[in-house]
Parts: sequence; C-alpha cells; structure tokens
Amino acid sequence: MKKDLNVKEKNQFYKAVWRWHFYAGLFVTPFMLILAVTGMMMMYIGYFDGRDGENIKVSIPKDTVTLSINKQSDIALSSNPQSKLVEWIKASDANKVNVFRLVDTHKKQTLVAINPYTGEIINHWLRRQGLYDLTDSIHSDLLLGTLGDRILEIAAGFAIILIITGMYLWWPRNKKITLSLIPKLFSSTQGFWKEFHMTLGVYVSIFFLLFLLSGMAWTGVWGGKLFQTWSTFPAQKWDKIPLSDVTHASLNHSPSSGIPWAIEKTPLPASGSSKGTLGTLKGENINLTSINNLAQRIGFKGRYRISFPKGEKGVWTINQDTMNGDAKNPFADKTVHVDRYTGKVLAKITFDDYSIAGKTMAVSIPIHMGLVTIWNLIINTLICLSIIVLTISGVIVWWKRRPNNAGFRLCAPSEPTKLPHWKNAMAIMLFLSLFFPLVGISLIIVLALDIFILSKMPSIKQFFS
Repeated sequence: MKKDLNVKEKNQFYKAVWRWHFYAGLFVTPFMLILAVTGMMMMYIGYFDGRDGENIKVSIPKDTVTLSINKQSDIALSSNPQSKLVEWIKASDANKVNVFRLVDTHKKQTLVAINPYTGEIINHWLRRQGLYDLTDSIHSDLLLGTLGDRILEIAAGFAIILIITGMYLWWPRNKKITLSLIPKLFSSTQGFWKEFHMTLGVYVSIFFLLFLLSGMAWTGVWGGKLFQTWSTFPAQKWDKIPLSDVTHASLNHSPSSGIPWAIEKTPLPASGSSKGTLGTLKGENINLTSINNLAQRIGFKGRYRISFPKGEKGVWTINQDTMNGDAKNPFADKTVHVDRYTGKVLAKITFDDYSIAGKTMAVSIPIHMGLVTIWNLIINTLICLSIIVLTISGVIVWWKRRPNNAGFRLCAPSEPTKLPHWKNAMAIMLFLSLFFPLVGISLIIVLALDIFILSKMPSIKQFFS
C-alpha cells in the first residue's frame, strides 16, 4: 500500500514538473529563436566583415613605409572637423586598415578606416548603423531598451528552469542512462518528435546552460546589479594611485561594450600626479605615437586599442582582449593606463588580476561570441541550430498531443490534484528568487494569478487546460 502511495506521489510530482516545463517553454520559445538566429548572424557578420571595419584590406606597397600614427589620426579627424578622436584600433595585420573612432558634438560616432601607407580614407560610417549593430541590438534588448533587457533576462531565467525540468522528465527511472541517450524513433509521428526532442535536449543542455549564464552576465539586474558588482576588479589593488570618479565603462563610447567585463565597474586612475612607473621615453611628446611606442615595448602585438584621455584627469588606455576580437587567447588579456601629463604607467590589469568570476567571463564571453577559433565558430553554429530545432520540435510535440477538438485551448499538461514535496518546490522558488530576482518575481506573479484570479474565473482557466 505504501509503495502504491509513493508511486502516486511521484506521478503527481512528474505532472507538476511537466506542467512547469510546458509553461516555461511556451514563454521562452519566441525569445530563444530570436537569440539563436541573431547570435548566428552576429558571429558570421563579425567573422567576414568585422564589427568595426577591422577586416577591410589594403595593398601593401613595395617600400612598405607607413605614415605616422599622428598623421593618420589628423587625416581621420579632417573627415569631420567638428568631432574629436576617442579611440584608435590598430590593424591586426599589415594588409589591413587602421580604424579611428570619432565623436561629434551631438555624440554621434563615426568610424574612419585609413590606409596606413597612403593615408587614404578607405571608408567611413556611422557607428551602430550596420547590420551587425542591428542584430546586436535585437539580441541585447529586442530594440526595446531597458524593457527588452528585462524581458530577455526573465526569458533566460525561465530557459534555465526549462533545462532543469526537461532533464527531470527525461531522467531514466527503470533503465540505464546510456540506453536513454539513444532515441527510440517510433513509427508514430508523435512518438518520433517526443523522443527526438528529449534526446536532443539532453545533448545540448549543458551548452545551452553555459550560453544562458554567460549571456545573463550582460543583463541589467542579475548581471549588472548582482553578479558583476560582486565580481569586479578591486581598484584597491592600485595602492596609492589617484582614482577618478568615473569607471572603465565610460571608455565603451557606445551601448556596446569594448572594455573587459571584469573591470567595467572599476574606477579609472586619474592623471595629474607624480605617481606611476616608467612609461613613455624621456623627451618624447605624449601623444598617440608615443603611447603606441610604449604599447609595443611592453608587449602589445597584433590588434589592440588605444583610448584617448577624457577630461582633465583622463588617462590614455591601451587595451587588448579577446572579447573585442583583438586576440585569440583570453588568458593574455591586458589593460594599461598611462598618465596624460607625465606618460607614466599608472596601472596595469591582466587576466591574472581578475576575480574567479571575472576570469570565467573573460573566457566564456569570447567563446559565447564565437571569437576564439574557427572551431569555436563552428561549434557555436551547431549549438544555435540545435536550439532552433529543439525549440521548433517542442512546439511540434505540443501541437501533436493536442486533441482534435482543442480549438483555441492551450491544452497544458493536467494540473496535479495534490502536489507532494511542495516544500521542496517552494525552496527551489526561493532560491531562484534570490539568485535570479526577476525570475523569482515572475514566478510569484504567475502563482498569484493562478491562485487569486484564474482559479476564480473558470472560463479563462479553461483556455489553459
């Protein structure tokens, strides 16, 4: 008798999990499709065209004499005299352009690609106006700003619930796990899609989870207010170096990030003191050329960025990180700040200085973006395609199990009559509320609607049954 009771309780809990899985899937489906499609578009646009024109190629003359960086910057500035230079992006190879970022009085940004040998302006364009930037905006906030960011954060949290509940539903109870990893594609279409959906979900779940967590680190609440704030690089490591009242995020120059995640919220050093270590050479004028010479002396090679000082206490910033596609090795990321008046190096931050979370993000973000190797791009493509197929197959499974006379009803899995282990379920909800605040709030709202509104309105509740 006790065994039968336990079986009934487990069946009731299984029904409850199935119902959670259904509603979570119903909510996240459109958003996961959007994220997977735009994610692939960004990866391939970045791979072939580059985000900031870095893939534009030029012919190398026989004498291979390049113009000085200062001369190139003057030419770039002449294209829009009402602007000021804020960043130089060094070419990764000898046959590619140097790119200068300009900002005008209306805060519009222009990128100017310069042939380093002839000084010719190869191209110039408004920042955040290309196809990459459009897909980036959709991927980041659905073109809805803060509201879209919050919606995607909730969707990502519910996708994590979807993975957890999906694994519970799949978990073999009467056979070996290895046998459950091979789908049994029955003759009926409903059985085929169910097996296909479950097995694909198991194989892609760990990659899907990593994608969601690394992506959520960029969200406004969980990422910006909690995870990043707790994990940022401590400016206290710069003993006796004067600090500015602005953070590294001010160097991003646009909604898209260009500064490593681990230091965005860290205050910048301030120029105007006698502090610092040997930087530019004695007698050198402190300008873009001398800062670039310093960068090369201290180990910067290939593609990197130099940000111009902003304000009286601003600093020159030399930055190279994998997240921006500057390099392929995230463990070699580094950022150096130089006093604008003395040319001394005020601070240097490397991968080793990051917190554990910062190191995790420094590695996971470029992997998330498919920037590390060509194999990273291929694997990410397969994962995105798997998420698209998994999402579509889930919709097919739902549609196949609906009765013919369902009409406009959702036909959700039946609600358990008596939910066992409700304390465990509430503990999970409490954990989600603390770890993912927006997800917890959403769960509470849904629960309140179910208890206080839907339960008292049978005609509306019938739509969900």
